[in-house]
Amino acid sequence: MELTNAIAVVTGANRGFGRHLAAQLLERGAKVYAAARDPRSVDLPGAIPLRLDVTDPASIAEAARIAADATLLINNAGIAAGQSLLDGDLDGIRQDMEVNYFGTLTVTRAFAPVIAGNGGGAVLNVLSVLSWLHPAAAGSYSAAKAAAWALTNASRELLAPSGITVTGLHVAYMDTDMAANVPADRKTDPAVVAKLTLDAVARGDAEVLGDEVTRGVKAGLSGPAAA
Repeated sequence: MELTNAIAVVTGANRGFGRHLAAQLLERGAKVYAAARDPRSVDLPGAIPLRLDVTDPASIAEAARIAADATLLINNAGIAAGQSLLDGDLDGIRQDMEVNYFGTLTVTRAFAPVIAGNGGGAVLNVLSVLSWLHPAAAGSYSAAKAAAWALTNASRELLAPSGITVTGLHVAYMDTDMAANVPADRKTDPAVVAKLTLDAVARGDAEVLGDEVTRGVKAGLSGPAAA
């Protein structure tokens, strides 16, 4: 799709990777609704602050009513509870799924008719290399992102007849607050990933592999499970 004239809703746009996506969309000439639980936290010049809590259906419905001209939805909002599936806090495990999977699902369900009614457009889901790689220490997050990957693939087929493309971004660590404790040499510049991703959305690509780690994991999926 042509991003110059896009009207984008970016969840979690008040900081981190979402802010980079929103800023670069503005630079490309798009209109941007910068969605966050607290719109007062949005400090991006040119963006339109939009209250949206991905775990609150009423908030989502109101955001879809306000951003009724949207042609691009970016499901970026996410958390990482970091819970073990066997002995971790069950509320934290549920929260990972509520935000990363059900949040993405509910926001997509609300905005898909809006985008279709505006002539079609695109949806971008920010996923993870942990959609495919499932270390025990990140079990709850990996499970949620794997579910979001399945959602991305299923919704691509469902939304195609409405002229809506669906792109999934898989990426490992980026230099954002979520990865604050990760060594710098293991993190990718989020601005670089944002450009790569938006270029892919413009082309209508189904999938974006955001860094070398992710490309390596994807290449190994056909190998034995132990690998």
